Amino acid sequence: MSGGVPARSRSARRVFRGPRPEAVPVLVARACAVVGLLDVAAGVFPRFRHSRMHTLAEVLPGSFGPFAAALSLSAGILLLLLAHGLRRGKRRAWRAAVALLPAGAVAQFTYRHSVVGVLISLVLLAPLLRHRDQFAALPDPRSRWRALANFVLMGAGSLVLGLVIVSVHPDRMVGDPSLADRITHVLYGLFGFEGPVDYQGNTSWTVAFSLGALGLLTAVTTIYLAFRPEHPAARLTEDDEAHLRALLEKHGRRDSLGHFALRRDKAVVFSPSGKAAVTYRVVSGVMLASGDPIGDVEAWPGAIEHFMDVAKAHSWTPAVMGCSETGGEVWTRETGLDALELGDEAVVDVADFSLTGRAMRNVRQMVKRIERAGYETRVRRVRDVGDAELARIRQAADDWRGTDTERGFSMALGRIGDPSDGDCLIATAHRIDGAARSASGRATVGDGRADAEPGEYGDLKAILHFVPWGADGASLDLMRRDRSADPGMNELLIVAALQAAPKFGITRVSLNFAMFRSALARGEKIGAGPVLRAWRGLLVFLSRWFQIESLYKFNAKFQPRWEPRFVVYRASADLPRIGFAAMQAEGFVDLAVALPRFLRRRKPAPRACPHAHALAEHDARAA
Repeated sequence: MSGGVPARSRSARRVFRGPRPEAVPVLVARACAVVGLLDVAAGVFPRFRHSRMHTLAEVLPGSFGPFAAALSLSAGILLLLLAHGLRRGKRRAWRAAVALLPAGAVAQFTYRHSVVGVLISLVLLAPLLRHRDQFAALPDPRSRWRALANFVLMGAGSLVLGLVIVSVHPDRMVGDPSLADRITHVLYGLFGFEGPVDYQGNTSWTVAFSLGALGLLTAVTTIYLAFRPEHPAARLTEDDEAHLRALLEKHGRRDSLGHFALRRDKAVVFSPSGKAAVTYRVVSGVMLASGDPIGDVEAWPGAIEHFMDVAKAHSWTPAVMGCSETGGEVWTRETGLDALELGDEAVVDVADFSLTGRAMRNVRQMVKRIERAGYETRVRRVRDVGDAELARIRQAADDWRGTDTERGFSMALGRIGDPSDGDCLIATAHRIDGAARSASGRATVGDGRADAEPGEYGDLKAILHFVPWGADGASLDLMRRDRSADPGMNELLIVAALQAAPKFGITRVSLNFAMFRSALARGEKIGAGPVLRAWRGLLVFLSRWFQIESLYKFNAKFQPRWEPRFVVYRASADLPRIGFAAMQAEGFVDLAVALPRFLRRRKPAPRACPHAHALAEHDARAA
């Protein structure tokens, strides 16, 4: 392959194939999950305790036989919780299983005098001890907010499971208690108190003990998560950022997504020589990199090797979103991973851009109409914008966002107007005072509506922010506009930025990324087959919730050239998980919204930077 990347042997590739689960952790995890389900069933459903399946389950580790159903229920839940960690080879899950299995063996012998139960416990313990080197994965980044999430989720699960426990004894229940009485009984039982529901015989004691065990399990796991050592998610340090900026200064022209590596919610690994780096974020157990490695292409293999070593050490699933064709070739060659085309990036060559011609007719007419309505544009470097105006732009960008969370990961910087990003471009649209006066003397816009009074942002109506792409390029970061402004603000500002680009020495501009662009383009052509048409129909349907077709059509207005982008993954079975993690990273899925507002994780405070006083006013208003 071209690009000067040194070749590696097949044996080297196998070393970096990634943290594919080994046979022993997978088998042990499955055994724990099965036993856990059997224990939960034994604790919840009375009929199960008299079935043939339960007779078999009693000799498996985790079942305590004559122990009350509560202990079986607790053991089952613990084993289910451990199963996922064991499958990923987590060291702490291994330690817990090693402690639980002998405890189960002791319980088997003490309360049932079951030699078979003890032997099975020890037989399952043997591979754990023998293959302990396969359970060496380090813990995931974490913080104490997970204790609150555990309390809410475990509490909700205990409430639902408690209702099942209370309701599966209809023959022994005294009277016909209402749903409210049953919920009250569960809530009382979780805290160890007697509720309003009564049972005949020993059933009342069994239900009470089971509910108490659920409450105790919720409390113990919450306390553990609250007081365990905190390991917050890695953030880009000042030294790391300075190193990345130095690499971008030398090699930033190679990838239009390079500057997005400077997001401060990413971590970074460097090659041994320090001449290349890979930035990433860990989301739901997926180690998600974006774009190509940063730096000298000759040093990419070293950075990729370090990335894969970290993924293996933590048992994370490695993945790369949005790498170029060159980057995909290097990733797949060095690691043995696979690549799949994800979509296309729209790149406009400034020298070839013109509003003339039939193909640009719609854009040309829209821009002329908006200009006649009284709008003007300004394109400047961030460092050339005054502090007060910059604060107003940042505030407007936040308020016009339209979503509670900032979206973007692989193709978004996540900030605007930072003094360290002085080379970024800001294109703004402004409504000129006194434009298009009507007979009543009030300002009107192009469609004849009365213009609103100037708001807190003055005449500012739309914002485009571009990050550097080497010394002669720019890459679109965000587009924001006032919803009350005329339609076409984004087209107006893109045209303005492209026309002003030569003044800043910019010869190429990267616009939005169009996911599955080739499928949409081929599917609408004459002669497209039924499979391609069906695939395009599905993408159009999904466009109701995600900007798939709309971004493709918007980008196509400017007659760009299309550069393919790829996702790199380990196995096809990982794609759903990677896709879900990518949607979380990009801000399309936010699991925190399921929690009450006061339990949600707070965003870390931005790192102090030089001239931070220039942004203090805006930060106070945003708070």
